[in-house]
Amino acid sequence: MWYVITGIDTADSLERRMAARPAHVARLEQLRDAGRLLLAGPFPAIDAEDPGPAGFTGSLIVAEFGDLATAQAWADADPYLASGVYREVSVRPFRKVLP
Repeated sequence: MWYVITGIDTADSLERRMAARPAHVARLEQLRDAGRLLLAGPFPAIDAEDPGPAGFTGSLIVAEFGDLATAQAWADADPYLASGVYREVSVRPFRKVLP
């Protein structure tokens, strides 16, 4: 089943985000390579593709896991959470309808 993982950043998280990004992206690439990643990306703090020093306010990941507990455990191990980028993470089941 698909699960939506939403991380909400702490204030002034850009420096921590950039430091933890390689480890965060490596985990996403593992999901992608296993055919289990539907989409992933950050929420820019301003209306721009590259928000520069304004940074980001969080991230969205839609990925396939066997159950909610497994999805939650994966989200709980995210380098962004461990490094203090995220102040809050939610995991919810998701049913893809379109496209």
